[in-house]
Amino acid sequence: MILKAFKGKSNQKYVNNLLALRKATVNTNKVKTVAVLLNANEFDDFEMFNQFFKELNLTSPKHKIIAFTYDDKFVASQWETYFSPKDFGWKGKINNVDLQSFMDEEYDVLIAYYKGSVLELDLITASSKANLKVGLSRTDERLYDLIIDVDPKETKIFKTEFTKYLNILNKL
Repeated sequence: MILKAFKGKSNQKYVNNLLALRKATVNTNKVKTVAVLLNANEFDDFEMFNQFFKELNLTSPKHKIIAFTYDDKFVASQWETYFSPKDFGWKGKINNVDLQSFMDEEYDVLIAYYKGSVLELDLITASSKANLKVGLSRTDERLYDLIIDVDPKETKIFKTEFTKYLNILNKL
């Protein structure tokens, strides 16, 4: 239990260092690749995002959707990739190859589709090399370039607002 708390503090310090070094620069290129980071405890409609990407005419095979769960025995059949707290080591070290490749990929947009503050999700968001980071949570505004403050269950509002802001930013 004590080690778990120290590990959490170590990873939070790593996230804070990443955010302190972050330079928020969003280019004017059109969106081609999108990544989605979900909390399976808050939202589990994987197919909604695939349909949404089709509606926006984003047909790249490089789109990626990953889910976080506290349950190590999570059934991964519906998810492309999932991860749990056991996939994280000390000082921001990632013990999952799929998760590390997700973080290393340069996506045009990362959608952090979770509301609550979860250290592991914040670590992935902060470490991501995505050009534009969109989030739902105001718990740590340093993580995102754009915050759409809606509940994860309100997908219709999110889709409308996300599309509106991408058009304003001339990304679509």
